[in-house]
Amino acid sequence: MSKDLVFYTNPRSRGRIVRWMLEEVGAPYETEFVAYGEEMKGAGYRAINPMGKVPAIRHGETVVSECAAICAYMADSFPEAGLAPPPGERGSYYRWLFFAAGPVEAAVMDKAMGLEPDPDQQGMVGYGTFALVMDVLQQALAQGSYIAGDRFTAADVFLGSQINWGLQFGTMEARPGFADYVARLTAREAFKRAAALDDAAMPAEAQ
Repeated sequence: MSKDLVFYTNPRSRGRIVRWMLEEVGAPYETEFVAYGEEMKGAGYRAINPMGKVPAIRHGETVVSECAAICAYMADSFPEAGLAPPPGERGSYYRWLFFAAGPVEAAVMDKAMGLEPDPDQQGMVGYGTFALVMDVLQQALAQGSYIAGDRFTAADVFLGSQINWGLQFGTMEARPGFADYVARLTAREAFKRAAALDDAAMPAEAQ
């Protein structure tokens, strides 16, 4: 394994998104598992991510946290993997990657925690309403096989993970097109490899 690219994660975390991205990229990497609690909040790991959260990566001297940022960074750092459109064609790619990181994640998490903005608050939050986010997502996915056009990109890794979990845990509505989109993505060999690696690293009581 390469010490030039180090992946900090926990198999019971959003690190599964980054694991999938790493497997899509195909570059060698080293995995460092970080336990919840004292280890994740301790000074050693917080030197990597001051938030005390996983995942994060270290690529040479560069440290990146936040899943969407890691996906974008990896696509740019390993262009041979073809996980980002050419620079002049990235409008939709950036739009939907960060729509997933912003409105989608915020709306889904707020609803899961029972926090729904009233009409006055809807203008203050970035997503407006949960229903609006789901409507926009449904319309976007109806345009083609992938979120940013006719090719699979890092935006699909991030958004696909969000929808996959949303459908599994009931935090997202099973809108038309959602299940088919997830099925296309989870059939990819890189997704299967990533899931197998993280599943094997799960604590026995959680398997």
